[in-house]
Parts: sequence; C-alpha cells; structure tokens
Amino acid sequence: YFIQSNLSRRMLSIQRKLRTLQYHSPDHISLTSDEDVRNIVRWLENQKIRYYQISERGEFDGDSWRSAVSSYLKEMRCPYSFEKFQNAALDWLLNYAIRLEYTDQKETLSETVPCKPLDATECPPLDVNSVQFKNGVNKIRDYLRIPPHHDYLQVLKSCRVLIDKRLSSSAVKRDGDEMQLTTQEIGFDLGDPSLNEAGKALRLLHIEELRLLQTQINEAIVAAQSQTADPKTDTSLGQVGR
Repeated sequence: YFIQSNLSRRMLSIQRKLRTLQYHSPDHISLTSDEDVRNIVRWLENQKIRYYQISERGEFDGDSWRSAVSSYLKEMRCPYSFEKFQNAALDWLLNYAIRLEYTDQKETLSETVPCKPLDATECPPLDVNSVQFKNGVNKIRDYLRIPPHHDYLQVLKSCRVLIDKRLSSSAVKRDGDEMQLTTQEIGFDLGDPSLNEAGKALRLLHIEELRLLQTQINEAIVAAQSQTADPKTDTSLGQVGR
C-alpha cells in the first residue's frame, strides 16, 4: 500500500510537470513502460534540454538506451541512479527542463498583469447543489485519486486537505526526496520482514505528524507572544519612584 501510494504521488508529480512543459500525452504514460520512459527522456532532450549534440542523441534509440540514459544523467550530475531510482531520476530531469524553460522565458513569465475585480454580474453565486458543481468536485476527486464518498462536500474538504498537504510549495519542494526504509531503524522486530517494513513506514508517518504538530504549537506560541510581549504602558497613569 505504501509503495503504491508513493508511486501514485510520483506519477501525479511527473504528469503535472509534463503538462507544464506541454508534453503531447501526459495523461497516458506509464512509468513501468520502457517505451514511455524512453519517449519522455528523448522528447525532453530534443525539445527542451538539448544537452547533447543532435548526432549524439541517437544513442537513446538503440537497444542499450537505458545505459545511454544513465550516462547522460551522470554527465548532467543527476543525484539519482537511473537504474535504481528511475522515477526519481525522471522527476529530476523534468525539474531541470522546467528550470531551463523558465530561464528562457523569465522576462515574459515575470510580467504581472493587473487583475480586474469582478462584480456580482460577472461572478454569479455558486449553487453547491447543482449537478455541474457536483460533477466538478468529482472531476477533482478523480484527478487526485481520492476514494468516492456519498457526501460531495466531504469530498471537497478531502481535496483541500490533500492539496494543502501534498501539493503546497513546501510539499512540492520535498517531492524529489527519496527515503529507503532499509536504512531506517524501527527499534523492534515483528518477526516478519514485510511487517517490519510496514512498521517503519508507519513510524515515519507518525514522526511527520509529530513534526507538523510541533510546528503548529510553535506557531501558536509565536501568536500568543505577539500579543503579550512588549506591552504598551501609559506613564501618565503611574509614577516611578517616590
């Protein structure tokens, strides 16, 4: 379950970045398909990165294309081994291509366009009971791969929670991190390797929740201190000394 969940998040991340780069079919790729992976790498190099000369890119078409991609990523100083961590390496390559794309269009993308405020006629009230609204919520749910529920308002809340936890700027920044359960200490032995792996995953998730709780406590303390620290006094109402 945990491995499948991680693969799903990685797939969503890769599809999102492919859409950003305007890849022709981001919603129909499979990370387990060698042909799809090779096509993505080949497309990124030909259309976005252009690290190799045109004559050197033919190595991606041969039977030994995986070793060619491994050498290619090593030359680009990718921190992930393509053979061991293919999806992480592919995600890194997409990030690299997006950086290049942004650098090429930095001035255009940095231009700010003033937003025109909408009045009531341009933004009519939203009918949360309409079929159109419910269909829209279900489309978001399908996109985020959230299980269905009879209460579509609860589904919408679940979408918000998932986006806040998994697609926020801090979560996206951590998205390329890889953590191997074999290097983690569980502190106990359940007598079964699979159960030990599941225990490690649960322990890491619990630690993440504790860190989030600590962050929220710190924020609450800071908010309280902002109200109590450096109190303002009216010296006209009191007298210092005799």
